[in-house]
Amino acid sequence: EDPSSSSSTQNSVAPELPGFYYDPEKNRYFRLLPGHNNHNPLTKDSIQHKAMECKRLRLLEEEEKQNLKTTRAGLNSSVLLQKRQLGLLSSTSYCRLVHELKVNSMQRRKIEIHSPDSSVAGTNNFKIIVADVACERIFTVNDVEHGGCKYGIINLSGLGKESLTVEMYDNLYFTNRKVNSVCWASLTHPDSHLCLMGIAETPGCASLLPASLFSSTNPGDRPGMLCSFKISTAWSCAWCLNPQADNCFSTGLTRRVLVTNVVTGHRQTFGTSSDVLAQQFATQTPVLYNGCRSGEIFSIDVRQRNRKGQSWKAIRLFHGSAVTSIHLMEAEHYLMAADMAGKIKLWDLRTTKCVKQYKGHHNEYALLPLHVNEEEGLLIAVGQDCYTRIWSLQDAHLLRTIPSPHPSSKDAIPSVVFSSRLGGNRGVPGLLMAVKQDLYHFSYN
Repeated sequence: EDPSSSSSTQNSVAPELPGFYYDPEKNRYFRLLPGHNNHNPLTKDSIQHKAMECKRLRLLEEEEKQNLKTTRAGLNSSVLLQKRQLGLLSSTSYCRLVHELKVNSMQRRKIEIHSPDSSVAGTNNFKIIVADVACERIFTVNDVEHGGCKYGIINLSGLGKESLTVEMYDNLYFTNRKVNSVCWASLTHPDSHLCLMGIAETPGCASLLPASLFSSTNPGDRPGMLCSFKISTAWSCAWCLNPQADNCFSTGLTRRVLVTNVVTGHRQTFGTSSDVLAQQFATQTPVLYNGCRSGEIFSIDVRQRNRKGQSWKAIRLFHGSAVTSIHLMEAEHYLMAADMAGKIKLWDLRTTKCVKQYKGHHNEYALLPLHVNEEEGLLIAVGQDCYTRIWSLQDAHLLRTIPSPHPSSKDAIPSVVFSSRLGGNRGVPGLLMAVKQDLYHFSYN
């Protein structure tokens, strides 16, 4: 049973009565009052929250006791090895099933965060964490108490040691801008800069910052901001790695897409019928994929000049709800997309048809990212209910549901990073989870 779903046992024990709640522990009905009431706090929201919290604590207890069961019957390492030696399993199937076993056996450990400024270390809630391509550094966006955000970079080199410690460097100059979206940019060298999209006051602001701003070197040697300009409210951003659109990044705005060349300053504007909430560039071609609030997904070839009308839209796909995240697969024949109805679909771009659906994700209104690791054949997503779910890419089977270490709430949705080499080529594999002020590592070995 999915921990986020409402319990189905209640209906089997006693019938539902309008305006009443059946408590299976006390074996009696209680009257429900609409809304919140100080004298009788028994409402549908409080009942649902209590049930969710009980399930979360039960799952945490099972994890601590290492009482996790495999999602497929008879799946264990000895059986897999025996079948592989007998030739009953191909190398691809064997590797995929081994990764499923590793996912099931991941254990949570808390990471110690050290910062040069000890007065602010561990006092601000994590909002976003984004790893660079090599997974050597993680850019963090933290909410601060007086409003706005604080930015920082965590060096993951310490994860390879016995004691899990990481170094966090922040720059207090950038503290007043709320961030909706962030991505790494490769301008002078791989992952040399950061694109930040968000709200300064009104209107919004797009900024391109050197990653060296967040370092332990002499502050006088640090370069300044490369570019910054005001825009309407920004929802998403993406950096282009294709040489035909070199030094370009895109910004998803309210009813338009803005593609900017940071060297020449040239800008292209493409009008849309809806807000652009998710973006990603292809690497083999200079094509930009966009996911909209209307549920539409479309692609733009940024080499062409924008024309009036919708004729510049190449591939067009449609979800039934607002698209919150898209991920272009490595071969660039398939696109993964998630929406605000909690649906995750894999689209074949050649036939423009949905070929797989990954069930169990929970979302109603939040902008939640997808994390795809094709090397291990895994899909990872954090739901609005604060559960982290891991699926098999091949058959869309739900492999594991990880509860949050903190009680579920709107401001405590975890942000995660998964990689087989956290900290670089010689790093450790696993899942990083940032929630509230804490950072956790789930070992994957």
